[in-house]
Amino acid sequence: MRVLLQRVSRAHVTVEGRETGRIEGGYVVLAGFTHGDGSEQIEWMADKITGLRLFADADGKMNLPLAEAGGALLVVSQFTLYGDASKGRRPSFIQAAHPDAARPLFGRFVAALRERGLRVETGEFGAMMQVELVNDGPVTLWLER
Repeated sequence: MRVLLQRVSRAHVTVEGRETGRIEGGYVVLAGFTHGDGSEQIEWMADKITGLRLFADADGKMNLPLAEAGGALLVVSQFTLYGDASKGRRPSFIQAAHPDAARPLFGRFVAALRERGLRVETGEFGAMMQVELVNDGPVTLWLER
């Protein structure tokens, strides 16, 4: 499982002109799954994201987790995180989980984040989406399990 996490001041996602998710502060989480991913990777990633301290405390130090900062999540499925462009000019996506396997993993990941008390907005799995965000910092992390 791979995640590209960005701390944002605001973000939203649309599908065919219809907004499917919006947050005013928190993290945009682009999530990709590979063969063999399951509950272990999902639970680890949900715990990691929940526990990250990327928001400023009273002293201006990156010391507060998302919940304490009052933030939310915008989670978007992103199979291209498993793209391999090391050869040629067209990326290979053979390491990305097939949509039939990735769809339930994405749903379980979103549920795991919600179970931890976080407000979670999403894109639409498998759809062509437009994601707009304002990266705050900028703060961007690559997480993998």
